[in-house]
Amino acid sequence: METEQVSAPAEESGEVNSLKIAGIIVVVIYVLGSAYFMYDMNTRLDKLDQQQKAAVTAAEQRNQELLGRLGMTQSSLEKSASVLQSKLTKAQRDAAARAAELSKEEQQTAQQLQQSQQQISSVSTDLGGVKTELTGAKGDITATRTDLDATKKKLESTIGDLGVQSGLIAHTRDDLEVLKHKGDRNIYEFTLSKSTKRPTPVGTISMQLKKVDAKKGKFTLDVMSDDRTITKKDKNVAEPLQFYSGRDRMLYEVVVLSADKNSISGYLSTPKNAPQPGVIAQ
Repeated sequence: METEQVSAPAEESGEVNSLKIAGIIVVVIYVLGSAYFMYDMNTRLDKLDQQQKAAVTAAEQRNQELLGRLGMTQSSLEKSASVLQSKLTKAQRDAAARAAELSKEEQQTAQQLQQSQQQISSVSTDLGGVKTELTGAKGDITATRTDLDATKKKLESTIGDLGVQSGLIAHTRDDLEVLKHKGDRNIYEFTLSKSTKRPTPVGTISMQLKKVDAKKGKFTLDVMSDDRTITKKDKNVAEPLQFYSGRDRMLYEVVVLSADKNSISGYLSTPKNAPQPGVIAQ
């Protein structure tokens, strides 16, 4: 009986120890599990923290890039705005200058138009005066024609100093102008002075005054033609002095219109087909 009482407490003590050991093991397992769990949590937290930091850094970089781009864009926009403002200002200045120029041109055009109107008015007045002058000129022309007709009637044909029928003879300057305009013969005017010591060329001949008597209207002159000298002595004013010249023996005439103390004036008349000064005969 006593042996059974001693073994029973021993069994109870062994069960208690087993329970303690089991409890200790459970605690150890719990502690180890907790430690592993905490280590795992810390590792994950560190990883998440690193990832978060990397994300933050990347975000910051993107923000910096965006800010840089925004800064460049803003600078470009400001520069573009400045350029546009400059162009706009220049365009405004050009427009103002062009407007001023157009205004000036308009004023000048208005002034020119006014001047043109004044000139037109003046020209109209002048035309009226010209019409009046033309009317007077027509009357003068008519009177001149009448005088020419009367002068032609005064022209006469006479016999020259060689006894040859002469053409129409001029007695005055007006008569001479009529002869020139008729165009029947070549007319060369001359004035010979007694003081001239050499012959004076007239047309294709030469003449030299030797003597003159203004009171009597007489004179003496030498005519040089075809290498010979023809003396016309004591001839009268308005007397046709005739001589032949050239290979074809053409009739030349000298008519003196006036004579004074030391000179005479008149004209040389030659046929239309006679040689002319400066023209070489063929």
